[in-house]
Formats: sequence, C-alpha cells, structure tokens
Amino acid sequence: MMQTRRKNLLKYCKELNCDTLVAFEPENLFYMTGFWGEAIGVLDKDGTTIIAPELEVGRAKEESIKCKVEKSERGKGSLSTLLGMVKGRKVCTDTNNYDIVQSLKKHLPRVRSTTQPFYQARQVKDPDEIAILRRCSSILDEMYELCVDEIKIGMSEMALQTILMSYAMERGAFATGYRSTLQPLIIAGGPNSALPHAQVTKRQFEDGDMIVVDLTLRHDGYVSDATRTFGLGTVSAEARKVYEIVKTSQEAGIKKIRPGVSCRDVDEACRRVIGKRGYGKYFIHSTGHGIGLEVHELPNLGPSSQAVLQRNMAITVEPGIYLPKKFGVRIEDSMIVGARADVMHRFTKDLIEI
Repeated sequence: MMQTRRKNLLKYCKELNCDTLVAFEPENLFYMTGFWGEAIGVLDKDGTTIIAPELEVGRAKEESIKCKVEKSERGKGSLSTLLGMVKGRKVCTDTNNYDIVQSLKKHLPRVRSTTQPFYQARQVKDPDEIAILRRCSSILDEMYELCVDEIKIGMSEMALQTILMSYAMERGAFATGYRSTLQPLIIAGGPNSALPHAQVTKRQFEDGDMIVVDLTLRHDGYVSDATRTFGLGTVSAEARKVYEIVKTSQEAGIKKIRPGVSCRDVDEACRRVIGKRGYGKYFIHSTGHGIGLEVHELPNLGPSSQAVLQRNMAITVEPGIYLPKKFGVRIEDSMIVGARADVMHRFTKDLIEI
C-alpha cells in the first residue's frame, strides 16, 4: 500500500513540475512514511528519507516503512540537512512557513509551497485506511450505546464528555487535536444544540432537551466522524418534526452517493428536503466533507463544490437544522463511496427519547 501511495504522491508532484516532495506536517509525513512525529519527510524517485532529531530517530526507524532515517539537529539543523539532501532539485513542500520557504527558494531552482499533491493522493483511501476507519467508526457506535445508558436529567455536558472520552481512550480512540475547538467532542443540550460547533459546558441536561452528540475521534491515525441527536424526557412536537426532516434530508443525500456524482448534487439533495419544509435558512453549513488523517479533508460537499465523488473516498453526510436559542438537530455518518454509500455506522438514526 505504501508504495502505491508514494507513486501517487510523485505523480501529483510531477504535475506541478517538481521532482521531490517534502513533508513537514505530521499527517503528510505519516501518509508518506508510516511515522507520525517531529521530522521532515523527503520523497523522490530514489526512495523516501526521514530527517529526524535524535530523540525521534529510534521511533522513526521502528515505525516507518522502507525509509532511510537521517539524524539531524532540531530547527535550523534539520533545514540544513534538508537543503544538502535536495540540492539542485525541484521541490514541492507542504509547509507555508515563510522563513523555511524563503530559505528553500534561495538555494533551489524551483520551490512550490502547496498541500495539493498530498490532499489529492489522500482523497481516495486504500484498503488499509478503510479498515482503520471502520474500526474507529465501530468505537463511535459503542459510544452512542453508552449515551443511551448514561444521559439523564441533571447530568452536565462536561460529565458526559468525561465518560465518553474515558471509554474511547480505553479502546484506542483519542481526541483529534482540532485547532478550532477547545474540547475533544461536541456535546450540546437544549439551546446549546442550536450552535453547530458548541463548546462543551457545565450546563446540566433538562427535561425536553434535544442533545447533539458529535463524536470525532482518531484511531491509528485516522478520523471517523458521526453525530446523533437524542431527546430527553418530554420532547416537543416541533423537535420531533424537525428531527424527522433532518433524518429524511440525510437519507436523500445518502441515496445520491456513488462514483461520478457531483458533491454539489449531494448537498442539493439534502438542502432541498429541508428547504421544502420551510427550514432552509436554518441549515447553515455544508452537507459534508472528506475524512481521513484530518477531520476535514477533500472533497467538500457544499453548494459551491466543484468536486466529483470517486470510489473509495471517505466522506460525511451531516445535514442539520438549528433554531437559535431553542434547539438544534444534526445527524451525521461517515461512509465510503462505492456503487452506493457504504455507511460505516450501525447505530440507529431513529429518534431515541431517553
């Protein structure tokens, strides 16, 4: 599998008129080498090299796949080692660090700073990646079963997050480190659920709450992403109605999933259902996104997307309705694109009222 990845990476690198690919970002380093850590990865037609500080050399040698490992000093030392290694090459690199890029440009005939080759290669998953995503998805399903057992009136969002993360970590699933949030999960009850990216708070669940539980966790490097919305106690008729609209919307989107379909068409299928029921202005985000080594990867499933689905892409479909200061509902699954959508989550999407 690794050889196929490297072949694809070099193909996309050559399309940019470059012959050497340099990875600074840990996700891209891992994809290229099998090693996740503080290091630089260098890929060309002759092979793959990891430039690592001494504290990472041992692990790099153990965890990487068919890579040469070069020891260097940290910081400027590693850059100096890199420059000596790629002298005279046409380099494409994923870093946008100004000082690093300028140093490379000063010494090399061609430097492109872009993540394009990595994201292009990473869009379509290989069997090893799909197997890991399935394992991660099954852990999320177990966590939703735990939600049914644990959620109760008077429990705080934060308390539920503690229970869920403890369960996840015991099974090898961890927080993604997504930079735009301070919390590992989204757990939002009552009016907080009307905020798509709500932060977990000390608010206690109340009778009648709709509770959005968005689980986005990493297992063996790869991220699975799912959302379920639960009702607690006496749920209003409006909340039940909105839930069924979102469920129908997601079903419409999933039915569109297959190779060759425009991502924009999937978004439109979901948005049309919600719009016809009068809630269009409350669906305030795109329908989905790619998943893999990061929470959000290509392709984007939104109104302006130009992407077309390909077999073995890993994506989410997650329509939602958010009524300010009242409640929100979101239903999300991670899936693999095949002859039809291969949904990786088995936990029910019927409304569970606890």
